[in-house]
Amino acid sequence: MGAAPEIHPRPAAADRRDLAWWVDKSVAILVFTGGISAIVFILGIFVFITKEGFGFIFGSLDIGGFFGSTKWRPTSTPPTYGILALLAGTASVTGLAMLIAVPFSLGAAIYIAEFAKGKTREVLKVLVEMLAAIPSVVWGFIGLMVMNPLIINAFDVPVGLCVLNSGVILGLMAAPIMTTIAEDALKAVPDTYREAAEAMGATRWQIVWKVVLPAAKTGLVAAVLLGVGRGFGETMAVLMASGHSVNLPTSVFDSVRALTATIAAELGETSVGSDHYRVLFTLGILLFVVTFAINLTADLIVRGIRKK
Repeated sequence: MGAAPEIHPRPAAADRRDLAWWVDKSVAILVFTGGISAIVFILGIFVFITKEGFGFIFGSLDIGGFFGSTKWRPTSTPPTYGILALLAGTASVTGLAMLIAVPFSLGAAIYIAEFAKGKTREVLKVLVEMLAAIPSVVWGFIGLMVMNPLIINAFDVPVGLCVLNSGVILGLMAAPIMTTIAEDALKAVPDTYREAAEAMGATRWQIVWKVVLPAAKTGLVAAVLLGVGRGFGETMAVLMASGHSVNLPTSVFDSVRALTATIAAELGETSVGSDHYRVLFTLGILLFVVTFAINLTADLIVRGIRKK
């Protein structure tokens, strides 16, 4: 009989390679699952909101009265669902917030990216990130307990929960996010642009104004539009600081009601399946479409400018 074949042990290096391959495949599957699940969750939310809201859109919706009336009286007999005042309240608060946030956020981004040095830059970046991490309910509490008496005393008005209050609070909330995105856009401008301008004798501010800002306009526009989307979709702070009153604002001291605040305040008080319940989901569809359009516009502008 012949000798039994000799069995050689498998090298440990091969085992390590197999283990690394399985780890790599597992991490790849995990990352892919996470990315797909985010898309699935967003689509699921949209389908759920659409399913609940379409019952009102195709059943009881009067487009003229819905968009053209200021009478939001869902509990009256008969109920009326006019959202013109809600749209005006949302637009006024968001517009004032952007008037406050855009100059401050762009100015802060320019200083951090172009003028601050060393520890000063790092401290300012940390402070901006800390402001972005403050919960919206805390900002709303500041508007309710701090800004409200300040506005009453400073402007001699009966109520400080108004467009001015909620606009300031919302502007402070949106500014950190806009600052971070704008600073990244400024830092992405190649240093060769700055060096070439310096070689031609340009001052520091001339370099920023004539070279850096035009080169970074892609990211700056995206930062502003994302800030608008952030302001348009904010709920709790606006609910607490705006006065939550259905009005067409004629001044910054008028109390208003926003679309998001209306959904948050009334959804828990409605009976499932009623017109009031479904119209609130219709408002959710409207908010979803508007914020999606803003984000899509920002993305298209960024892609278009980059191609040019």
